[in-house]
Amino acid sequence: MKPPRPRVGRGAAISKLRFEMVAKQRDVGVRALVQRVARASVAVGGEVVGQIGEGLVVFLGIGQGDGEEDARYIVDKVVSLRIFDDEDGRFNRSAMEVAAQLLLVSQFTLYADVRRGRRPSFSGAASPQEAEALFERAVELFKETGLRAETGRFQQRMLVDIQNEGPVTIMLDSADRHRPRRG
Repeated sequence: MKPPRPRVGRGAAISKLRFEMVAKQRDVGVRALVQRVARASVAVGGEVVGQIGEGLVVFLGIGQGDGEEDARYIVDKVVSLRIFDDEDGRFNRSAMEVAAQLLLVSQFTLYADVRRGRRPSFSGAASPQEAEALFERAVELFKETGLRAETGRFQQRMLVDIQNEGPVTIMLDSADRHRPRRG
């Protein structure tokens, strides 16, 4: 006769669930939602604080534990993406090749977790202090590419006016550099 299996209490199950959630959260990195635009601007309190012509709007979300390596990956990926048309109308040119202008906007809502309930959870987002420091570093890295880069204002309510061209919208996550490609 087999001995009875020990019962696992609710507390142990919750601890295991929390551990799994934390492990999954670290499987993310700096997130960027990139939109190719004909023009875009960002205003705070009715004042335009950043404005570009043809180029890219880059919404950046900083997650817990993200670092400069994540920011460097995103910057390199964004400026190298071949999402601008060549003379045949094909995606063959990068932001660097067309001297695209950049509008960089911090957006913690890229970390919205809506798997449970109806109110998004932002527990995967970095604290405002951590996020601001890495966002500012990412801005510096974008400027080091030689492209013109404008920004919104960190942790402010912004009105972003975008004329999406194409439309072209791409989602990037620095954690993808560690994942194997499918197919």
